[in-house]
Amino acid sequence: MKRMIIAAAVLTLGVTAGIAQGDPIAARKAMMKEVGGAMGPMAAMNKGERPFDLATAKASLGTMNKASKAFGPLFPATAKSGGESTADEKIWSDAAGWNAALKKFETDTAAAVAAVKDEASFKAEFGKVAANCGGCHNTYRIKK
Repeated sequence: MKRMIIAAAVLTLGVTAGIAQGDPIAARKAMMKEVGGAMGPMAAMNKGERPFDLATAKASLGTMNKASKAFGPLFPATAKSGGESTADEKIWSDAAGWNAALKKFETDTAAAVAAVKDEASFKAEFGKVAANCGGCHNTYRIKK
C-alpha cells in the first residue's frame, strides 16, 4: 500500500510538471488537487475518523512537500487569469509575501516528514501543515 501511494504521488507530480510547461493554470489546479488528495486522509486521521497509518501520513506529507517546491513556477505573470483560476492578484503584487508563504510551506512539510514517527507526533505536525494551507488560501486565493 505504501509503495502504491508513493508511486502514485511521484507519477502524478511528473505529469503535473509536464503540464506546467504548456498550461501553468491547469498544472497548478492539478497540483492543488494532489495536495487536497493528500490532505484528506490526514485530516480524517487527525479527527479520529480514520485509523492512524504512518505510511499514509508520511506519503501524504511527502506529496505536499514535493508540491511546495513546485508551486512557485506555476504562477508566472503570464498566467494570472484564465482557466477559471482562483489565484488572487496578491500573488504577484505581494511576491515577497507569496514566496515567504511557499518557503514556509516547504519548510514545515519537510520538518513534518522528518518528525512524524507515531500518532502523537503526527497530530503535533499536522496542525502546522494545515495552517499553511489555510493561510495561503485566505490570503492568496479568490473566494468563490
